[in-house]
Amino acid sequence: MQKDKVDYLLYLVTDSTPAILGNRDIGEVVEAALKGGVTCVQYRDKKSDTAVLVATAKRLHRITSRYGVPLLINDRVDVALAVGCEGVHIGQDDMDISSARKLLGPDAIIGVTVSNAEETQAACAAGADYLGIGTVFATPTKENTKSIIGVDGLQQILLQLAAAGSPVKTVCIGGINASNVSRVVWQSAGNNGRALDGVAIVSAIMAAPDPEAASRELQRLVKANPEFVNHCEDLENRPAHDLVDLFLATVPQIIHRVHNIKPLSHNMTNLVVQNLAANVALNVGASPIMANYGEEAKDLVTLGGALVINMGTVTPEGLENYLKALRAYNDAGQPVVFDPVGAGATAVRRAAVKTIFGAGYVDVLKGNQAEILSCMPDDGAEQPQVQQRGVDSGPAEADMKKLGRAIMQLANRRRNIVVMTGKTDLVTAGRYVYAIDNGHEYLGMVTGTGCCLGTTISAMIAANLWDKLQATIAALLYYNIAAELAAEREDVKGPGTFVPAFLDELYNIRRKTVDGDLGWLERARISVVL
Repeated sequence: MQKDKVDYLLYLVTDSTPAILGNRDIGEVVEAALKGGVTCVQYRDKKSDTAVLVATAKRLHRITSRYGVPLLINDRVDVALAVGCEGVHIGQDDMDISSARKLLGPDAIIGVTVSNAEETQAACAAGADYLGIGTVFATPTKENTKSIIGVDGLQQILLQLAAAGSPVKTVCIGGINASNVSRVVWQSAGNNGRALDGVAIVSAIMAAPDPEAASRELQRLVKANPEFVNHCEDLENRPAHDLVDLFLATVPQIIHRVHNIKPLSHNMTNLVVQNLAANVALNVGASPIMANYGEEAKDLVTLGGALVINMGTVTPEGLENYLKALRAYNDAGQPVVFDPVGAGATAVRRAAVKTIFGAGYVDVLKGNQAEILSCMPDDGAEQPQVQQRGVDSGPAEADMKKLGRAIMQLANRRRNIVVMTGKTDLVTAGRYVYAIDNGHEYLGMVTGTGCCLGTTISAMIAANLWDKLQATIAALLYYNIAAELAAEREDVKGPGTFVPAFLDELYNIRRKTVDGDLGWLERARISVVL
């Protein structure tokens, strides 16, 4: 078998422990997995004696050879030599690559585990044929992991390989299973770098009641976009000035659709904001529910709405509820808006943000300047960093284009829409950065108005799934122009009287739009920054 022809798409790593394999025969499990579509097998057994390892590996090699699939041995070069299999996989604490190459010869496949830039560079320079990148997520099948790198860390290594023009193949490993494999493969490609060549799976196959069926389903999922990816016209391939006109033209259609559909806006938010968020949802035409218990999401998602995760109050129980709801909406292909409230204020909040991004996909990330910059991957790139005090927005006047480049990078990395609110709101889906200059200072003087923008966005994208960027921009224009109109009313004397007037104007704009009166939209101030 030519090593440059190896298919790493679905890479099985065996586990012989009773907790995973049970009392089943490892050879039968591996053969069933091969029937289901496994394309590469690594025999990993850290505890058995050498004689047992050699005997089991020889048996496995006879099986994999019948299917034309390579067998690699974890760590043990001596076992690979005794068996005459296709190669080895070595970790950072195992034999070095050059020594393994001398023993195994130039035609052997040698894979190496890497988890950071230094290990990646060293492995490529030493002649690794492929890299096992991880650990992506926490997993009980591998103890003493140096670090959990998440999708951000995975993307960082892929970017490094792309920049170096490296031909070395890649698989990711660590907690990969049917619930996250499509997302990991899809998001890892969203970095202007390179895609994975495959995924390494352990317990999702080895512990499966039916390894053949599990393998077949995993191979399908590796090749498929996740449920939340909507196939729609790539509007951003058009010239920027055409897009601005298009966005303005579609705002009334989107508001009208929300009015007719009354989509569910499922808010997981703090007690301070719940009442205002519910009223905002009602006045923009949505159907609100304030439900912070994650178990409810499995039922609520069937109603076809959108989820808002507002990280106003961070507790271990609350975070677990967020993750349950996030998984439910991702699995159903329904959109999620994430508001990382106070993300940069404490280490606890920064860790919570990392956990949420690791656990699922966020369609729209919305926050003020400090919050969004706190969500930037820490990969050494030049970024306008800030330390946030609370839910305040951070420095008021920063370089607009520098901020635009930062959120463009973030949107491309996470393959989502990023909204950075402030005196001027910035929005991007990764190609252009749009600036919206509508709004009023009273929005920054009332607790919860930023959070309720997330509620408005959720209503718009729930009714406009095929183009969430259009829906997000419509929500921003609608929300901010309503604030302007409210602040100009004679009955508004300050922030206290502003709130009821603001709710009135959200309602009035919707009713006028449905009736065909679009005069309010003449106030729209939207431009392209980048």
